[in-house]
Amino acid sequence: MSVMNKILGGAAALAMTAGALAAEPAMIFDLGGKFDKSFNESAFSGAQRWAEETGGTFREIELQSEAQREQALRRFAEAGANPIVMTGFAFGNVLGEVAPDYPDTKFAIIDMVVDQPNVRSVVFNEHEGSYLVGMMAAMASKSNTVGFIGGMDIPLIRKFACGYAQGVKAANADATVVANMTGTTPAAWNDPVKGSELTKAQISQGADVVYAAAGGTGVGVLQTAADEGILSVGVDSNQNYLHPGKVLTSMMKRVDNAVYQAMTDGPEMETGFNVMGVANGGISFAMDDNNASLVTDAMRANAYEAALKIATGELMVHDYMSDDSCPALSF
Repeated sequence: MSVMNKILGGAAALAMTAGALAAEPAMIFDLGGKFDKSFNESAFSGAQRWAEETGGTFREIELQSEAQREQALRRFAEAGANPIVMTGFAFGNVLGEVAPDYPDTKFAIIDMVVDQPNVRSVVFNEHEGSYLVGMMAAMASKSNTVGFIGGMDIPLIRKFACGYAQGVKAANADATVVANMTGTTPAAWNDPVKGSELTKAQISQGADVVYAAAGGTGVGVLQTAADEGILSVGVDSNQNYLHPGKVLTSMMKRVDNAVYQAMTDGPEMETGFNVMGVANGGISFAMDDNNASLVTDAMRANAYEAALKIATGELMVHDYMSDDSCPALSF
């Protein structure tokens, strides 16, 4: 018996013993885990909100290896889960192969486009939110040098970096942006020690505000920034609470809303291409009691003004995914 037949056989057996799973949604978290305090955790928050508001339940799995992607998708599809929601661009190729085998199952993928009739592809204008927090970082900096630490070096994370640098330069044309990526493999999303090392290196270059777009690695960035007496900028989830008075703001990528909406729509979920940005509430920056003393009236006013211009199309932030140049930053 082939490995795939074993997988499918196990999935079929699960389906036979899990009739209650029919039409129950499923959530597949990417590497790094659902409690990464960032991207995956935002997705988990959306699923939890759906469950609390509806009284429903959902199946879930936290991947431990790349090899589990196809297995998890097929297991849930065979068991009757609908829709099946997954986080991360790395599901793209696998989903493209699996989705046609289950035409009656709806799938939602975040951060990648999969052109299949039963797939909802949700992408975000991360460059817009990164621009806004870049403006705030430049205005908060006393050294005129700010940092960016990305996770895996992929076009998506360069999209964050380029938008951030553009915002920094818009607020302070003389500012310097120091940028580093954590690595070139998926391990880069969950390496807080390396995040800490990169933060210290950027501090040695004069950075006094550092933006982390690195999943679980960012936890190390924010911790070290707080320990070393500089400011940080969180990402995806509102991370202000992790170090009150030390996190300038967080670039909010509302993955939670995308997951919540997919589960709310259920098996009748409309498929196709969805973009979430500043204009439709998919992207914002975090303000709360934890950072109120750090954000001046001028920072807030400038950021809100820029957000309005982005929403109305008056201000266009460079999108690295559409044009792989980065005018405000050199890698």
